[in-house]
Amino acid sequence: MWRKFKNKFIGTGDFYRYVLYLAVPMIVQNAITSFVSFLDNIMVGQIGTEQMSGVAIVNQLMFVFNICIFGGVSGAGIFGTQYFGKGDYEGQKHTFRFKLYACGLITCAALLLFGFLDTQLISLYLNESHSAGDVSLALKYGKEYLAIMMIGLIPFALGQAYTSTIRETGQTLVPMIAGIAAVATNLFLDYILIFGIGGMPGMGVRGAAIATVIARFIECFIVVFWTHTHKEVNPYIKGAYSSPKIPRSVLRGILIKGSPLMLNEMFWASGMAVISQCYAVRGLEVVAAQNISSTISNLFNIVYLQLGGCISIVVGQLLGAGKIEDARDADNKMIFFSVFCCACISAVMVVVGRYFPSIYNTEETIKALAQKLIVISALVMPLCSFSHAAYFTLRSGGKTIVTFLFDSVFVWVLVIPFAYTLANYTNLTITTVFFLVQFTEIIKVILGLFMLKSGVWLQNIVEEKA
Repeated sequence: MWRKFKNKFIGTGDFYRYVLYLAVPMIVQNAITSFVSFLDNIMVGQIGTEQMSGVAIVNQLMFVFNICIFGGVSGAGIFGTQYFGKGDYEGQKHTFRFKLYACGLITCAALLLFGFLDTQLISLYLNESHSAGDVSLALKYGKEYLAIMMIGLIPFALGQAYTSTIRETGQTLVPMIAGIAAVATNLFLDYILIFGIGGMPGMGVRGAAIATVIARFIECFIVVFWTHTHKEVNPYIKGAYSSPKIPRSVLRGILIKGSPLMLNEMFWASGMAVISQCYAVRGLEVVAAQNISSTISNLFNIVYLQLGGCISIVVGQLLGAGKIEDARDADNKMIFFSVFCCACISAVMVVVGRYFPSIYNTEETIKALAQKLIVISALVMPLCSFSHAAYFTLRSGGKTIVTFLFDSVFVWVLVIPFAYTLANYTNLTITTVFFLVQFTEIIKVILGLFMLKSGVWLQNIVEEKA
């Protein structure tokens, strides 16, 4: 029994060395990227509840944009990974061009939306009747923060087009270095611009936004500069800007297979924002507590998020090379590894979560609520790890319509109505509501298990597309 289990779910030392070679730089790089928001959050949290809540709401909107960009590059990325695995660098070049177009369109749409509907979007998360804080101040600070953060959308989008393509080749170290430079810049500027030093006055939330935007430009510059000065390891970049064309066969494949993926990321992210809004109707203190909880959760979640990204790289390259059974074997071992790691991390998060809210300069009731939300988020983490791994497995084989149903349709058809009903039409405490909504993930785990066992994802989507 043990031998059978070990052969199926536990890999060799070489296997884990390769997985960690891919995963560790990605985890570090994304930890650093998340740490940028983490620093803003912590430092702004020293100013007051209204400032922290205004920034938290805007960061929720930024999260939707970031995920939409991720969807824009991911749709082409499933082809780029398999093209690289096949050794077809021309095909990878065309997918890179598609990413540039997709990121450009998404950024333009976001700038228009945030520019003209800033008040309306932020106000969705503010409720006068249940709030202990000043809602009008939270709106004011949120608008100030958003106005500056909009500038950073451009370097973030461009940087993601490059970073995602670099990762397809297995080069995960450079994005990590770029992230380290960004967080160092952000940390230094945050302290100076938020609180002020010497004769320089503190700029509060505006200072936090300026620091983040500058960090985004530095991160983007590093990955772009490295890509164009290392063409020998990035052959797809040669001639990438010499023509705007994408062959019809490649474009058609990306749109057919990638569109559901792009739409999925957009609907999933907006769905998460709607769920947060459902919680927010219970008052500004809930917004503040959820912000504290999500800040630490985002840091701990990075491990399973990036291990999922590794699945798409390893399994995608094996499928592109026609090694179907090797892909199945690697997938089993990587999913088990991801869930095991997150079970351990979940325990650490429960312990850390008892003390983390005390960092913030806010009411004791908010800190107590944040502690409870952190524990719930930690307990659900292993379930999220499995469903996330299942999602990336299905995606690596081009099953993007299935992933759309598995991810976005699940959120909009089941989770959002459930959250809305509990938050608006019951007298359950917000802690109970949060627990019940989070643990709908159990249903998703069951669905994912059945889809993985079916093997529908085991296919080479670039076999006939040289």
